[in-house]
Amino acid sequence: MDWTALYFKTSGLKVFILGTGEVATRRANRFLDHGAVVKLAGNSIDEELLNKGAELHSTDEVDELVGWCDLAVVASGDKELCDYVSSISDEKLVNRADNPDLGDIIVPTSFNIGDVEISIFTGAKSPLMARQLRKKIQSVITEEDILEIELQDYSRSLLKEIIPNQKDRRDYLYRIFEDEDIQNLIKAREIDKAKAVICELIKEDFNDT
Repeated sequence: MDWTALYFKTSGLKVFILGTGEVATRRANRFLDHGAVVKLAGNSIDEELLNKGAELHSTDEVDELVGWCDLAVVASGDKELCDYVSSISDEKLVNRADNPDLGDIIVPTSFNIGDVEISIFTGAKSPLMARQLRKKIQSVITEEDILEIELQDYSRSLLKEIIPNQKDRRDYLYRIFEDEDIQNLIKAREIDKAKAVICELIKEDFNDT
C-alpha cells in the first residue's frame, strides 16, 4: 500500500469540491466542520451547507476554482469533467472520490468519541467493511477510556513543568495510569478527585525540585 495516515490542519484551507451530490455534500460538511473555506461547483446545495458558509458556483467556473483552491475534491458523476479537473490540478492536492488511486489524498471514514477521532481506511477495497469496523470499535471504547485521556492530558501538562526529559515523563505517566486509587476514581466517574490525587502525588514526589 502506497498510502500513509496523516492529519493536517484544515483551518482556513481553501477547498474546491466538484459535485453537489451525496458524496460531495459529505465532504463539504466535513471540511466546513473543521474550519475550511469551501466552494462547490454543481447544480444546487442544501441550506445547511449555505448556513455553514459554503459557496455554490457553476461548473463553467472550474478553472478559476482550481486556481483558487489548496485542495480539489473530485466528487461528480461526470467522468469527463472529473478527469478534466484532475488534469488541471497538477500543482494542487487532489482527492478523487470517484477513483481514490488517481488522487493524492484519501478522506477515510472517521468518527469521534469525546475528543478522540478514529479513522478507518481499507485501501479503498471495502467501504462496507470500513463501516462495520467502525461499529466494532465504537462498541469497545468506553467512557472510562475517554476520562483516562483527559487525565493523561492533565498529568502531562503538570509534568512538562517539572520533568524536561520526555522518556522520564512517559515513565511517570505509566505510573499514574497503573495507580489503583486513580483507576477506582475513574470507574466512579470522580474525575476532579482523580485530578486532585494526581496533583498531590506529583507534589509529593517532586517537592524538592
